[in-house]
Amino acid sequence: MALNVNNQEADALTRKFAKMTGVSITDAIVIAMKEAIERRRNAETPLETARRLREKHGIALSDTAREPLPREAFDEMWDEQS
Repeated sequence: MALNVNNQEADALTRKFAKMTGVSITDAIVIAMKEAIERRRNAETPLETARRLREKHGIALSDTAREPLPREAFDEMWDEQS
């Protein structure tokens, strides 16, 4: 299956990576895509990010803060008559 790259930057980066690693352009694409997928898989989740930022800034999440707001709170925020 053919892959057609019409973007000059993508072409240049692929060729540069292939030259750096000493592999073919096809292998360079495969390696780069595998690495990108692995990085995304290992990226922190939104919950992990929130936890990290709370720790960084010394914010404690109380039991009360963990409870979802009642529906009425959201209804009041979006009430057009207010």
